[in-house]
Formats: sequence, structure tokens, C-alpha cells
Amino acid sequence: MIGMLTGRVDSVESDAALIDVGGVGYEVRMSSSDLSRIHAGQETRIYTYMNISQDAVTLHGFLDRDAKKTFLQLIKVSGIGPKVAQSLLSTLTPIQLAHAIADNDATALAKAPGLGKKGAQKIILELKGSIDLDQIEGAHTAETAPQQPIDTGMEQVVEGLISLGWRQQDAQQAVTEAIADNDINTPLAAEDVPRVLRFALTLMDRGR
Repeated sequence: MIGMLTGRVDSVESDAALIDVGGVGYEVRMSSSDLSRIHAGQETRIYTYMNISQDAVTLHGFLDRDAKKTFLQLIKVSGIGPKVAQSLLSTLTPIQLAHAIADNDATALAKAPGLGKKGAQKIILELKGSIDLDQIEGAHTAETAPQQPIDTGMEQVVEGLISLGWRQQDAQQAVTEAIADNDINTPLAAEDVPRVLRFALTLMDRGR
């Protein structure tokens, strides 16, 4: 079972991110709120849950431990699968979810796409009393602050390319390729930053 990934964000899509861990790419489904906090080229740590069904093996990811814990509680509710649980976490934060359950607020839960009022009432019925609101709020202080990207030096090169008129997406892709093609280690040493900039410019000029 894969419980956590630490690596570089290769790309971010509408419902998932591709994480490069030692040259292996893991596609991780994540809530829209978590996806908005990461970007290509960023080093990150993601807590994961592996869902195994008859049709597929899927990794669901979370930037915070309390979000993962909330997800695991939600999928224990009869009729609530990983897709709906992820939809709930895209709509409400773990604290908002906990408050909605404690306050019998089915309307707030039902705002999540794919759930509905009956499903929301079932979540309240089965989880009320089992969610420790104080514990979630305490964890929120320590864990839910915006994740600070690890400085790899790549951002300096990307910003340099953007200042020269290149688009951010093209710049990030060129920097990633330049580092990989020339076997340059990250985080970049100070002397490697101008080298990577030259390599990336060469790649981008070829693609004009």
C-alpha cells in the first residue's frame, strides 16, 4: 500500500497531478483545492490512499493528514465512494465538513457534486459523534497553512525565461527537459542556474 509520495510535480490537470518520484510517474487524483496549491516543477509531499476496484487501481492524494483522515472516514459511510469523498473535499475543507456534520447541516454537504441530500443525511447519521472537531481544528493550525514549495533553483530559471517573454508553461517544460537532458542535479547549485538558463533557451529557440 502506498501511503505517501515525495517528489517533483510533473504536471497538474483538472482532477489529478502527475508526481515524479525517482523517475517513476504516479498519477494522483486530488481535490481541486489541493491542486490549486501545487504547480509543475515544485517539490512536494502528498499523503495517499490506494483504492483497488475491479476496474482500476487509483491513487487519491492529500496535502494534509487531516484531509486524508476525513476522506477515510467518508468512504466508510455506506454508498459513499472515493469519487464522492474527493468531491466533498473539493467543496468543503475538513473543518467545514466537521462543522456541517456536527450541526446537522445536510444542505452544506449536498453542495458537493454527485452527493445529493439523501447522501448528505446518511453521512451525518453515520459520522456524527465519531469526528473529533477539536482534534481537526488543532491539526489545521499546524498542517493546513499553504504548503511552502522547496526551493530547487528551477523557479529562478523559469522566472528568467518569463521575463524574456516566454509563457510560464513553456518555460517550466524547457527547464525540466534541460535539467534531465544534461544530468543536472536539483536543487540547483548557484553556478548551475545560468547553465540551465542557456540550455533551456536553446531548447525553446529550436521549438520556435
